Amino acid sequence: MTSLNDNANADFSDVGSSSGSSAKGTGGAADFSDVASGSSTTARTGAQTYTVKKGDSLSKIAREFYGDAGKWKKIHAANADKIPNPDLIHPGLQLTIPEI
Repeated sequence: MTSLNDNANADFSDVGSSSGSSAKGTGGAADFSDVASGSSTTARTGAQTYTVKKGDSLSKIAREFYGDAGKWKKIHAANADKIPNPDLIHPGLQLTIPEI
């Protein structure tokens, strides 16, 4: 597949030069000193987030994600700090749905 920006004769002679302002003072190297450890937004954890809707229950959500309503305990365990009583979840609650 090609895109509008594909150019077989592209000139990359300026790539890696230290004259750019974004790498100023670092000798051309990227400066990641302000990045907090473990704060990657692209790292996949395997878990998904689900927002509870009216009429939901943990077993309904488990059936939707796992195909087995009985796996609701797995969702409850992953969200125990948010759900003290698994029979009482409310719309708008953000749940972490762990991998099977």
